[in-house]
Amino acid sequence: MRKTVIALSILASSAAAQAELSVASDPSIAVPSGQPVEFYESLSDRPAMGLTARFRFLAPELPARLQAMSYEDLEADLAYLCETYALPRLGDPEPSMIVISLASAPSEFGTPNPDVPEVFEMYRPESGTCAWEAF
Repeated sequence: MRKTVIALSILASSAAAQAELSVASDPSIAVPSGQPVEFYESLSDRPAMGLTARFRFLAPELPARLQAMSYEDLEADLAYLCETYALPRLGDPEPSMIVISLASAPSEFGTPNPDVPEVFEMYRPESGTCAWEAF
């Protein structure tokens, strides 16, 4: 049986996430599935779990990919972005958690938008890799 994950962005309040914000326009990033992905923004905040670094990416084909991809293929893209994009860009102090998200279009962090599909996973930086965290 194939699992497909669709998650809408229902995240922490934007006030908690405004500690740091950066927006950039990196060129397209190659991920294992081959879907086009671009870096959108990074946010750092201090929720109850400690410092969290959030890396948000745009994936315009996400709605169609969610219909065709297995969860394992989707998670492989998210883990790849964590290890190859997020980890090298972490500052001091190192966050206790990294959240990687893919969305089909830009949206304001912390503001639910049912018209913009978004998926995300949480990882713990551990010995130079991203260890998946169930939440």
